[in-house]
Amino acid sequence: MPVSDFVQHVAQGDVHVLRLNNPPVNTLRNELRAGLLAGVNAAKAAGAKAVVLIGTGRMFCAGAEMTEFGKPRQPPSLTDVFDAIEGYPGIVVAAIHGSALGGGLELALACHARVAVADAQVGLPEVKRGFVPGAGGTQRLPRMIGPEAAAKIIVSGDPIKASEANRLGFVDAIIDGDLEAGAVAWAKANIGKTFTLARNRTDRISGQDPAAFDAVVAGLLKRTRGQESPKGCAEAARASFTLPFEEGLKKERELFQSLVSGEQSKALRHIFFGEREVLRIPGMPAEAKSLPVERLVVIGGGTMGGGIAMSAANNGVPVTIVEMTDEALQKGLARCHANWERTVSSGRLSQAEYEKRRALLTGSTDFEGTVAKGDLVIEAVFENMDVKKQVFARLDKAARPGVVLASNTSTLSIDEIASATKRPELVVGMHFFSPANVMRLLENVRGAKSSWTTIATATEFGKRIGKLPVLVGNCDGFVGNRMTGKRTPQVEKLLLEGCLPQDIDKVMEGYGMAMGPLATGDLAGLDIGAAVRKARGTVAPVADAVVALGRFGQKTGKGWYMYDEKRNRLPDPEVERIILDVAEKMQVRRRKISDEEILDRLLLPMVNEGARILEEGVAYRPIDIDVVFCNGFGWPAFRGGPMFWADTQGLKTVRDKLAKYAEATGDANLKPAALIEKLAAEGGTFAGMGAKAA
Repeated sequence: MPVSDFVQHVAQGDVHVLRLNNPPVNTLRNELRAGLLAGVNAAKAAGAKAVVLIGTGRMFCAGAEMTEFGKPRQPPSLTDVFDAIEGYPGIVVAAIHGSALGGGLELALACHARVAVADAQVGLPEVKRGFVPGAGGTQRLPRMIGPEAAAKIIVSGDPIKASEANRLGFVDAIIDGDLEAGAVAWAKANIGKTFTLARNRTDRISGQDPAAFDAVVAGLLKRTRGQESPKGCAEAARASFTLPFEEGLKKERELFQSLVSGEQSKALRHIFFGEREVLRIPGMPAEAKSLPVERLVVIGGGTMGGGIAMSAANNGVPVTIVEMTDEALQKGLARCHANWERTVSSGRLSQAEYEKRRALLTGSTDFEGTVAKGDLVIEAVFENMDVKKQVFARLDKAARPGVVLASNTSTLSIDEIASATKRPELVVGMHFFSPANVMRLLENVRGAKSSWTTIATATEFGKRIGKLPVLVGNCDGFVGNRMTGKRTPQVEKLLLEGCLPQDIDKVMEGYGMAMGPLATGDLAGLDIGAAVRKARGTVAPVADAVVALGRFGQKTGKGWYMYDEKRNRLPDPEVERIILDVAEKMQVRRRKISDEEILDRLLLPMVNEGARILEEGVAYRPIDIDVVFCNGFGWPAFRGGPMFWADTQGLKTVRDKLAKYAEATGDANLKPAALIEKLAAEGGTFAGMGAKAA
């Protein structure tokens, strides 16, 4: 049979096999759609009684080719392919391994039957890209498993195992052993049997109670504050039992077109592609290779050290925590074990996997002996330069020659830390975010002398333990902390000028942040911020007055808010009194401040500092900054990050507002950065910038 570059067609008697061949993930680009349509038609012409669709490489199909979005679609469409499959005179069987996601699962749902290996993943993640499934997924899946079960998959966007899909009823059989051979045998055994296509099924949607569906959806939408696509997904799924199939498809398509052209979807796709772009480091030589890491050593078993160690063990890397005393070591190990045990109790981790991870994590108080065995050492001790330099001087002597030494510092100079060693070229920052075993972002900090081999090692090891490494330059606070630090003076000024904590947090949470800056401060501990201000010789009159009364946040039951026994936050009249007293002493006349002004004054300082970071080469590209914020600082991905937000406002508008607020508030940090002035004058955007070496 004919073989194309994108679909291999092989006849095996009455069963023809069509192999999707668009590496690495078999996206449904135009050529693959054309190959599928031609293959189905060729099998029909040859009289094949069954057709098996299977993916080559590591998966069945990852779905649509997103680089085709926003461009005129070339025929054939997926609908044309599905029509050919559903009209096939025999049976068409999808054989799934790896993943069948988005359009890949929709392709499988259009088939007469589906078989899979047990650990394959299936799902409809379109909601995470800001739109609804657009090729019938919201109509076929509810007809197969019921609208409520389908809504959980469609609205969340989270994949499930094929074994679970088999239990739910949209995977017909689990295949052991060789998938293609098993799928062909299954198809042969089922030739002549009647399969009801998903589009023709009504047994799972008839009699559906709209109120019950709406109740399920309401629960699913609780955590999607401000995001449009989950609501669209719920609306499309609802159409599966309120409209005939063809009208449901039309409704789904209308929702898809509306959402995919919207700002939120553009933002989500911006971050989706950005997370791949940040791994391509400009200027890195092709010959720069990561050093092998067979054992990790983590210095310090506190919250951060333990989280880093857990991340390693979670991903199969043997790791040893080094502590000063046995008491501190046992406490650190116990914290890691307890975290895993809670995950086992919740059903998200098997007992066998827990035992495997626990066996990979060991501890020691023998500093020199343990460090000598490490292939990578990550320091995670107290955030104090003198302490860190003492540790690195000791590491330099204990670690084998050629071993990379990394610091988990969140603000301190990597160059100064490296100066304590005789191997500055092997020193790098690896700034994990708390909790380190959960948060995905890893800011890798390049020192002035860090070698490309060192950078490659930090990058590849970060990927290996499930992190998203973003390379940044060396400066106070690096990218994320440096930018959020410029927001703090405006928080203070807003409180003095007329806001209460809940006013500020309401605006930021309405924007999509999980927590506003005041609530976040209470969670982290207001005493920590006060200590930093003291060390830097800066003041924050309102915040300092709050801390002076012993209001440190959630841990003391009172901070910017007061907290009940369940840690629910409540506005506190005492805080309002503190704010009014400080404003009166400083002779600040309070006024009503609009939500729009609050948002501008919290976001614009960060954008301005981001522009300076780009000017200095601390970040290579604007997308690096956006990825940092969306993965480490709670910025909602459907807003695209601070630099994306600035582009949506228009940089002329950004420039003018910065100048206005700089004059009105006396905050010198709000004077428009030179880069913003330049881009605004040229009519440019951050997105249009090229990469700059860090």
